[in-house]
Amino acid sequence: MRIVLGLAHWAFVLLMPLLMVGVINRVKSWWAARKGPGLVQFAYDLRRLLGKRTVVSDTATPLFRAGAYVVLLAGFFAAAMAPMLGRFAPLQFSHDFIVVAYTMGLARIALMLSAMDVGSSFEGMGTAREASFSAFAEPALFLLIGTAGVATGMTSFADLIGALRETQHYAVIAAPLVVALLILLQAEAARVPVDDPLTHLELTMIHEVMILDHSGPELAAMQYAAAMKMALYAGLIAALLNPFDPFASPAAAVAVSLALILAVAVVVGCIESLTARLPMPWVPRYLLIASAAALASMAVIGIGASV
Repeated sequence: MRIVLGLAHWAFVLLMPLLMVGVINRVKSWWAARKGPGLVQFAYDLRRLLGKRTVVSDTATPLFRAGAYVVLLAGFFAAAMAPMLGRFAPLQFSHDFIVVAYTMGLARIALMLSAMDVGSSFEGMGTAREASFSAFAEPALFLLIGTAGVATGMTSFADLIGALRETQHYAVIAAPLVVALLILLQAEAARVPVDDPLTHLELTMIHEVMILDHSGPELAAMQYAAAMKMALYAGLIAALLNPFDPFASPAAAVAVSLALILAVAVVVGCIESLTARLPMPWVPRYLLIASAAALASMAVIGIGASV
């Protein structure tokens, strides 16, 4: 059973980043009343980049090229511990959520170092923004994990998220936690309203400015890693809402997780179609909403335990 679930998990990890980007683009095209790109256009774009020659600045060191692959490998390692099918992850051990958080932190550091390695003040500006805004995003993730830990008493990431539905406070805390995860998805995957993957306007760029000097396979790795982080957070939302136990009803759990992840993609596409990118000073305030939502959920559990 674990082998089957493991194969389904890795199929989600590998394919959902491609499909989610396609669904988001199709939803945005629908709102704009235009034909737009196909569902698999992102996969074609990655294949095209893999066939191109890499252009490297004369001032760059080997750290620049290594950064893209560190980001990608860190994403795969974090995805191995992230539950996307409910109460299951291929790599699962006590307090593995700490490893997940710091693995994603390693990916962020590698991205920032590779951006600064070319000596561009423009990319340094994006790096400074990334470092600043991540300081607001990371507490929200730990508050969310802490809330699930207090509610379930579990210690592994998969058990924390998968067992949350069985707690007495689930009906109250589910919505705030989904809001927190959705905001974290937008921040980590560089999506509107925190960032815009399509813009090249100097005043609004964060993630895109850090990968301007990347090309060819390295650029493909960076773009796929960003899409993977989006799929990872969408998978966490699906695991939080999935009513089926993957060990008791594997087919139903996989089908519902697939439907929920695609639903998250539709929601992200609608948000990006109906809202604009936030002004830079507003981004920290928006990220604080995720921390506030997770903190409110923790307060509900604490008040319920004391009554």
